[in-house]
Amino acid sequence: MTVTGSVFTRVNDALRGLAAEVQQRVVQVRTGREGGGAGTIWRSDGLVLTSAHVLRRGPLEVALYDGRVFRAQVVARDDARDLAALALDGVAGLPAIEPADPGRIVPGQWVMAVGHPWGVRHAVSGGVVIGREHDARGMDWVLVDVQLRPGNSGGPLVDSTGRLVGVNTLMTGPQVGAAVSAEAASAFVRERVSEGAAAVV
Repeated sequence: MTVTGSVFTRVNDALRGLAAEVQQRVVQVRTGREGGGAGTIWRSDGLVLTSAHVLRRGPLEVALYDGRVFRAQVVARDDARDLAALALDGVAGLPAIEPADPGRIVPGQWVMAVGHPWGVRHAVSGGVVIGREHDARGMDWVLVDVQLRPGNSGGPLVDSTGRLVGVNTLMTGPQVGAAVSAEAASAFVRERVSEGAAAVV
């Protein structure tokens, strides 16, 4: 019993440490009274990736894990892929997420989602990858048995090393969450966002 307890304690401590690392890379995207969602720090210069459906008309604010709040500008948006990129002015040295190796995203792999479901900031949920799916539009989805609630959208789905597996998007059925794959997110940034981009869309 002592040995078993120590194993669970080590696993629990490792997961808590992982969650703390990822939480620092997650922001809250605020869109006024209509709500908002989550976002993932993609670059240390303040480029944030989120879901396009999180955005609403009007001013955008982004709250960092440490409580600082910045105005944000939309620099790229792709409704078909449900992705958007935001730029924060006057920030540097932010902790950025690192994409996972595509070949390591396989069924049965443990994953963790971080976001702000129902306004609970930096909440953590865990589960496993169910599978991958390419739909008729060419979208690349990572399907997981993680409950994604309002406020999770735009936040990261990460693996056991804290690397980005996907951008949390929606529920597709009972106990089945869907995230835009990290590869699709990387392609979106390459295609639509230039280094140091400041153009508003």
